[in-house]
Amino acid sequence: MALILKSVPPRRGMRWVRDGFAQFARRPLVFTLLFVAFLFAALVMSLVPLLGGVLQMALLPLLSLGFMVATQSALLDGSVSPKQFIEPLQGDAGRRKSLLVLCGLYGVAAVLILLLCDAVSDNAMQRLQQLIAETDTPQAEIDALLSEPGVSYAVVIAAVLGTALSIPFWHAPALVHWGGQSVAQALFSSTLAVWRSKGAFFVYAMTWTTVIVLFGVFTALLFGLLGARQMGSVIALPAALTFSTVFYISLLFTFNDSFGGAPDAPAMPQPEA
Repeated sequence: MALILKSVPPRRGMRWVRDGFAQFARRPLVFTLLFVAFLFAALVMSLVPLLGGVLQMALLPLLSLGFMVATQSALLDGSVSPKQFIEPLQGDAGRRKSLLVLCGLYGVAAVLILLLCDAVSDNAMQRLQQLIAETDTPQAEIDALLSEPGVSYAVVIAAVLGTALSIPFWHAPALVHWGGQSVAQALFSSTLAVWRSKGAFFVYAMTWTTVIVLFGVFTALLFGLLGARQMGSVIALPAALTFSTVFYISLLFTFNDSFGGAPDAPAMPQPEA
């Protein structure tokens, strides 16, 4: 498949989010179940001794690509199912190897970032998880942990390094799967595409931030007026699940605008030499 690198105008960033919600609205249940299926697979991977954390993070490139394949299928009135997470691995051996290398690189890099943040915060992240797991933990104790100086530094480091890591991997899985690019070429092409369309990606990020903040403010005001503030925590989980699902749906639209669109059908396996 021939890919054409394009510069995307900033206004498209908002359109990507809108298209993501529109596509989700067409099949909310199947897309949500698709994301839940991935969460279950990630949970299983996390249980693997020693390598569980790396394997869990290494699944993220396949998550993004699987959602792109599923969204493309939905746009063509095709099926949406968890098998689309492994569909890219069923192609020719070269692309499968490149995808697995991408997953490995991402997994190792992501875990290193998490370890650095944990070290900077004096294991605050692990301690926070333990406190949250204990249902009788006073809120003041959690607030005290979050106010530790190391936690703020860890959040900044995670945001900066996490963003830097996402740029070369944003389009890379799709460029390998649909474009047949090598690992190095896909990482470079993804970085170049994001840089050339940085205005659109900035608007995309700001749109998502606005959506989430407005949702939080609206629900807080609504349940506050109804005298049911505890409902805010109840609705937080389904809201997070919905927003996460829509985000992964929207990835296809960022790729289509940046490289001219995914093909009408998945890449067919090539005969091995």
